[in-house]
Amino acid sequence: MGRYLIRRAIISIITLIAISMVVYSILALAPGDPLSGFANNPNVPPELRERIRKTMGLDDPIHVQYLRWASAYVQGDWLQSYSAKIPVRDYVMARLPTTLAISGSAFLLSILVAVPIGVLSAIKQYSLFDQAATTFAFLGFSIPTFFSGILLILVFSVYFGWLPFVYDSEVSGFLPNLKQSIMPITVLGLAGAAQLMRFVRASMLETISQDYVRTARAKGLREQSVVVLHAMRNALIPVVTVLALQVPEIFGGAIITEQIFRIPGIGRALIDGIYSKEVPVVMAITFGIAVLVVLFNVIADILYAVLDPRIRYS
Repeated sequence: MGRYLIRRAIISIITLIAISMVVYSILALAPGDPLSGFANNPNVPPELRERIRKTMGLDDPIHVQYLRWASAYVQGDWLQSYSAKIPVRDYVMARLPTTLAISGSAFLLSILVAVPIGVLSAIKQYSLFDQAATTFAFLGFSIPTFFSGILLILVFSVYFGWLPFVYDSEVSGFLPNLKQSIMPITVLGLAGAAQLMRFVRASMLETISQDYVRTARAKGLREQSVVVLHAMRNALIPVVTVLALQVPEIFGGAIITEQIFRIPGIGRALIDGIYSKEVPVVMAITFGIAVLVVLFNVIADILYAVLDPRIRYS
């Protein structure tokens, strides 16, 4: 295991370096720069713009800009936000709690919905309940989060007027925060639950056909004990690894959801940074998501080996 972890760590570092180089190159080669908004401003002459660009290092070659960013990043300096005029670390960390609250609640919701429905679908295979759960899963796969988000806004905000559709970070109190968080949490949580539910069902179907489950039934154990203590316990082993992989996916889905509901989180900060060519902000967020993806892939492999003694990494 130790040799495997060292090898995975080396591969992960190389992968992250390659991701950072590709993302930075795309951002640097895209048209415009942070000063594009002053292009038609008569109060900012071209000479002043060029002087500011030189001061910010925007006229340096791409590889020089990248090495400057990488050197600062590994030292814990995420550089300065061009528009907010504050360190990128402070800018991102101020928005991170909101994203963590929404994404964490959505992750918990997906587990609470997917696991019991997936298990019951496997036990009641081809029943009406199984057909309904399968339809729900297919809809969850098929409907994009931006469409389901707009649909919830039309129904619960516009038509019924029950829930606010714009997230207000200044709101205080548990109930007001809960009301404005219900729709984004539902959009993210049900999208994750659809994928997880199908995996739980498939794993459970494979487990209940095993010999040890038939033996438990033959011994006269109650069906509830057979399902909970024998089948479900082993069926959920691979599901744990899928849950580890879903964590960065939910953060990725938050990018779209935060735009729909105007949530001041890191997803919205990423989109705003792309529009305004805030390279330090975009790099900090995209690289952070890349780190999550790589990290949780390694965690998933380790969890699978820990939970299933038959798996050995040599």
